[in-house]
Amino acid sequence: MTGISAAAEGTVQRLRDGMAGGVLSFPLTSFHGDGGLDLDSYRTYLTGQLAASPGPGAVFPACGTGEFFSLDEDEYREVVRATVEVAAGRLPVVAGIGYGWAQARRFARIAEEAGADALLVLPHYLVAAPQDGLVEQLRHIAAGTSLPLIAYQRGQVAFTAEGLRRIAEIPTVIGLKDGHSDLDRLQRLTLAAPDGFLFFNGASTAEIQARAYATVGVPAYSSAVHAFAPEIANAFFTALHTDDHTTTTKLLRDFYVPLVELRDRVPGYAVSLIKAAARLRNLPVGPVRAPLTDPDQTDLASLEKILDTGLGLAGAQRQR
Repeated sequence: MTGISAAAEGTVQRLRDGMAGGVLSFPLTSFHGDGGLDLDSYRTYLTGQLAASPGPGAVFPACGTGEFFSLDEDEYREVVRATVEVAAGRLPVVAGIGYGWAQARRFARIAEEAGADALLVLPHYLVAAPQDGLVEQLRHIAAGTSLPLIAYQRGQVAFTAEGLRRIAEIPTVIGLKDGHSDLDRLQRLTLAAPDGFLFFNGASTAEIQARAYATVGVPAYSSAVHAFAPEIANAFFTALHTDDHTTTTKLLRDFYVPLVELRDRVPGYAVSLIKAAARLRNLPVGPVRAPLTDPDQTDLASLEKILDTGLGLAGAQRQR
C-alpha cells in the first residue's frame, strides 16, 4: 500500500496478524432492562469474551452487532473507551462509525479521542449513491480523522473494481468488509486492490460462507457467534484452518445452518437472536433496544436447543 502513514501501517500489520490467528469479534452492547446503557456489565461481558482461548484477532465495538444505530454520542464514547480499557493494547480496537459523512466524522473524532486503533465505516443512511458519491463520502470522512478506515459494503453500498481502486488511493483507507456475498464481484475487487489491502468476510453468520470466501482470497471473517459462544466460534475457526472437513461440516450442518434458518424468520434477529443466546449463557448483555425486539418463547426454545447442540459439538456446556 502506498501513501499510508507509519501508524496506519502498524495497524494494518496488527490486523493482518490477528486475522491469521482468530476470528474478528463484534461484541454486544449491554443495556439495563429500561434500555439504559449498562457500562459495568459491558466491561464484565467483554472481559470474558476476550479471555476466550484463542482470543479474537481484533475487537469491533459499537458496530452492527453492538447496536451502533441506537447509541447516542455520549454512550458511544463510553462504549469505545471501555473497550480500549479492557483490550489494554492486546489486540486492535476498530470502532464503528456511520450515517452521513458529517456525522461519521463526529463519531470518528470521539473514537479517536477514546483510543480506538481504526474505524469501520458502516453503510450510510437510506439513499443509494453512485460510485463518485461513495468515494467522496470516504474522502470526507478520511479528512476528519487520522485513524485508518475500513469501508463496509452492504445494503446500498457496493463498490465496483474502479471504485475500489479509487478508495484504495485514499491514504488511510486500509480495507473493505463485504456483506453482499457476491463472490464474482468480490473476486474482481480483490484483483483490483493494491498489495496489502485488507478484505473481510462480513456476511451475516459469516461461517456459513467462510469456505467460499476463502476461495477468492478472503479468509478473514467476523463472527457474531463469538459474541455468545467463543467456544463454538473458535472450534469452527480451528477446524477450518486445519482442513478438518468433518468437524467443519458437522458444525455447519448441525449448528450454523439451524441458527441461520431461525435468524431469517424475523427481521432484526441477526442481532436480537445473538443477544438472546448470550442471555441463555447468563452473559450480562440485557435486552435489545427498539426497533429491534427480543425473541418470543417459541423461538427462544428453538435457540436453546441449537445452542446446546453447538456447545456439545465444541466440547463445551452451557451453565444453567
